Amino acid sequence: MTSTDTSIGRTRDAEPADFSHVDTWVFDLDNTLYPRRTDLFSQIDERMTDYVAELLSVPRDEAKGVQKDFYRQYGTTLRGLMEVHGIDPDAFLAYVHNIDYSWLAPNPELGAEIAALPGRKFIFTNGDRGHAERTARQLGIFEHFEDVFDIVAAGLIPKPAAETYDKFMGLHRIDTARAAMFEDLARNLEVPKRLGMRTVLIVPENFETTLGDAWEHEGREGAHIDFVTDDLTAFLRRIRAAA
Repeated sequence: MTSTDTSIGRTRDAEPADFSHVDTWVFDLDNTLYPRRTDLFSQIDERMTDYVAELLSVPRDEAKGVQKDFYRQYGTTLRGLMEVHGIDPDAFLAYVHNIDYSWLAPNPELGAEIAALPGRKFIFTNGDRGHAERTARQLGIFEHFEDVFDIVAAGLIPKPAAETYDKFMGLHRIDTARAAMFEDLARNLEVPKRLGMRTVLIVPENFETTLGDAWEHEGREGAHIDFVTDDLTAFLRRIRAAA
């Protein structure tokens, strides 16, 4: 697959005053709490392709196309497979998350910055709880979070569905006017912005991305994006610098 590099639009630098009202911090997991360059999610992506290929008895290249079409249309490949093929979600989640987490290096600097944030912290992921816990423990940051809201807690309805955000906010009684959300997919920040949250888009290192799945980056320069960063640790350090 050929790809072309393209720059991602920047925003002004965030300042402590931009987040002085925030007391609830919500983080996506994959490609957000760890950088895309670690390629951890590529293992999951490959296992999803294998699953689809075996399920449909098709070659891997055809399976990859089905997988990506479902991802775009339904929010997750899982949701598409459930809707169209009636698969067992538990079996799918167990299969695709059976990966090697040693690819991730512990990140004590990120852990320190998350720990220093005032108030509550959550992981809100379209993956499952087991994957989120294993990832966060490998990073050395799990202890800093109050809870993980996963795809099972969401009733298997993934972000960016509005009802999933409502379920998360209601469960944890979150005042969205005092909350911030960090995500690597721009479309997953549209609802949080409408709810009054501060929104931060996490992008690849040096603000560069490849166009293999260009649609994932649609809307990245929209008004629902307050800030863009390619370094989550440095961003968190900067917004609390005056504290």
